[in-house]
Amino acid sequence: MNFAALALVMAAGLAGPLLASAHRFAPPVIVGEIAAGVIIGTSGFGWVDPADPLLNGLANIGFALLMFVVGTHLPVRDHGLRSALAVGAAIAATVAALATGAGLLLAPVVGLDRPAVLAVVLATSSGAVALPILQGLGRSDRSAVVTTAWIAIADVATVLALPVVLATGGLLRVVSGGVLVVVAGGVILVLAEIARDRPWVQQMRTLSRDRGWGLDLRISLLALFTCAWLATRFGTSILIAGFAVGTVVAVLGEPRRVAQQLVGIGEGFAIPVFFVHLGTQIDLGALLNSPRALALAGAVAGAAIAIHVAAVLIWRLPLGMGLVASAELGVPAAVVSIGLATNQLTPAQGAALMAALLVSLGACAVGGVILGQGRPLTDASAPVVTS
Repeated sequence: MNFAALALVMAAGLAGPLLASAHRFAPPVIVGEIAAGVIIGTSGFGWVDPADPLLNGLANIGFALLMFVVGTHLPVRDHGLRSALAVGAAIAATVAALATGAGLLLAPVVGLDRPAVLAVVLATSSGAVALPILQGLGRSDRSAVVTTAWIAIADVATVLALPVVLATGGLLRVVSGGVLVVVAGGVILVLAEIARDRPWVQQMRTLSRDRGWGLDLRISLLALFTCAWLATRFGTSILIAGFAVGTVVAVLGEPRRVAQQLVGIGEGFAIPVFFVHLGTQIDLGALLNSPRALALAGAVAGAAIAIHVAAVLIWRLPLGMGLVASAELGVPAAVVSIGLATNQLTPAQGAALMAALLVSLGACAVGGVILGQGRPLTDASAPVVTS
């Protein structure tokens, strides 16, 4: 086990919080983590080998936990959203239609002959980034509720679509694997609902709380890794597994202590490893030396923001809502991670998509300021909910 490389990655990950704490409008933590990975990886000093098996394994765990956390941000327990689901779905469909057209137009121009991948990247919205900002506004008007529904629906739809558009084997097998993972998540939800009110279960949870056993966290991770095994066994992405189990936890409403534990194991360890490791794979030299890759970065960033802004103009929502909804995180990060691992993306294209991701986070921050958000851009972290 290469503890030296792991220690270096963890040290690099500290750049994220340091940069994010610099001033009021500082970038989110992941920007510093990715940048630090670039410095110590392929584009920088080459101190860390992105192909290191230990780091690859830990990065995969971090990716699964990232999508777990993204799933927990879905506002599935917010009963006030039900009246906005139809409009939110219509806006998400509008964005999807615009993104599909843009993907078809841009694919031959920017050198990425994967219009479906481009469409998914352009249509996505990161609930893990955008929803905490909307919640921080303290608004309960129609535009805020509708935008929340729209972001949640777009997040779910693009996560489910991603393994299909990135499938390298039999499409039927990939789809079947995705369906199996979702069904497994449903079974876990049913079993949890049945068991949670049993006296012996409540007794064990009380003992766990009093004695620090972490049983809720252990069971959550057991469900996550079991679904991740199913996903990899059937050739689909662990993205689906993490998102499905996170959604189950959101539906159940995990105790506050579990949210804190998830922040500890996820944000404190595995998720920074994922983003730093992702940064080590990015080849900035290839990006800067490739006019088509630079065009890809600009086109994806510009089109994603323009599409979301166009949607709010069509549906008569505030401009800031469109900018907040343009935030991207899990889906493009997954595209780059999977695309580089399977050689579906060149290093220059991967760097271009990550650059576009960072631009979208900047646009989201601007949207938050326009809407009156006075705090820095919120990063993905487990939500705090009551037990």
